[in-house]
Amino acid sequence: MLEKIIDFIASNNLVGLKKYLEELNEADISECLDELSKEDVAVVFRLLNKVQAADVFSRMEADTQEKLVEILTDQEIGDIVNKMFIDDAVDLVSEMPANLVTRILQNTDKAKRGYINSILQYPEDSAGSLMTIEYEDVYADMTVKEAFDRIRKTGMGKETVYIVYVIDSQRKLIGVTTVRELLLSSMDTKISDIMETNVITINTHQDKEEVARMFDKYDFIAMPVVDFENRMVGIITIDDALDVMSEENEEDFKIMAAMSPSEDSYFKLSVWQHTKNRIVWLLVLMLSATLTGSIINHYEEAFASLPILVSFIPMIMDTGGNCGSQSSTMIIRGLATNEIKLGDVFKVWFKEVRISLLVGVMLATVNGIRIVIQYSDPLLALVIGITLLFTVVLSKSIGCLLPMAAKKLRMDPAIMASPLITTIVDTASILIYFNVAVVLFGI
Repeated sequence: MLEKIIDFIASNNLVGLKKYLEELNEADISECLDELSKEDVAVVFRLLNKVQAADVFSRMEADTQEKLVEILTDQEIGDIVNKMFIDDAVDLVSEMPANLVTRILQNTDKAKRGYINSILQYPEDSAGSLMTIEYEDVYADMTVKEAFDRIRKTGMGKETVYIVYVIDSQRKLIGVTTVRELLLSSMDTKISDIMETNVITINTHQDKEEVARMFDKYDFIAMPVVDFENRMVGIITIDDALDVMSEENEEDFKIMAAMSPSEDSYFKLSVWQHTKNRIVWLLVLMLSATLTGSIINHYEEAFASLPILVSFIPMIMDTGGNCGSQSSTMIIRGLATNEIKLGDVFKVWFKEVRISLLVGVMLATVNGIRIVIQYSDPLLALVIGITLLFTVVLSKSIGCLLPMAAKKLRMDPAIMASPLITTIVDTASILIYFNVAVVLFGI
């Protein structure tokens, strides 16, 4: 696809390119434009019709949008933004440099500019920042015929017409219906007779992560956004909710890998930016690991008396870290999907303890048999077995409790990253190991 577009440009066959673009999906076109040079982007984009151009523009990467805004005329910018849905226009403005924002808004019609500015007033992570005001509404005393007349008249500029929201004279949300319900009803039926009054709503100041979870829970394609007086102010559509889910998953992935999250992609970040995102956590983990070294030095006499103890340190530390990471991953996932709640802390911990006892016994048994066969030392096998059992129980307890503690403190549970849990467990497992060895071997 990209190669074909490049061939059209290289041969200066703009007529053929225009016809080819008409056959493509807007998402595919925007993906191709992200890969082209600044000059070629402008050439291709100007071949699109106005409606298609607005849709393609809203799907582009922010840096490609910036390239185009710098090239396009004021008239072209106005045509694009005025045909974009409000939520897409808000996203555009929020990602542009200040000088380009001024130019964009200057070429946007007054009414739309007012809507954009009002949405930009909401906190960045709130439902209000995600919503669009382009929804279909009707009144309860309307008939189905009147509702259809209204939809036909106003529906072209709405982001979705499938869901129809029922409001009163004060714009308070009192019900919801669907086009399907309207189609299956007689034309003289009152909207009040077919609307669903038990409406699930989103408040303008709800956190966008919570909004994403609500979409996942209820499987809606759109949800109404209301103010504190239950007045209808907008809707959030499923595509925006999916964007939030994607962003949060990426952020959690980076945090769990001991990196500071960034909105930019891998290749867009410079080497220095990558370094800044990684170095802080690496320094913290490195310095915290020195505690483990201090503990090992403290038990230097034990090493001298029984050097074989040293060879089991990596295995014990790795096992503890792996067990802790397993538990933390499960708990973080459960918290993210709302399957696990803060009130379940003791229930979760008790379950993880039981799991860890079974796992610990199995690991200790297998390792004990190996040590007896390899070293013919039952006492050493007992030391390693007891250490593994306590280490597994401790690591799984830490792995499940730390993310829940973070949630309680209104922190992102993913901040309790696997490397951090591993560092804590390493220190604890070494303490357990050498204390058990000192007691049983009488060192």
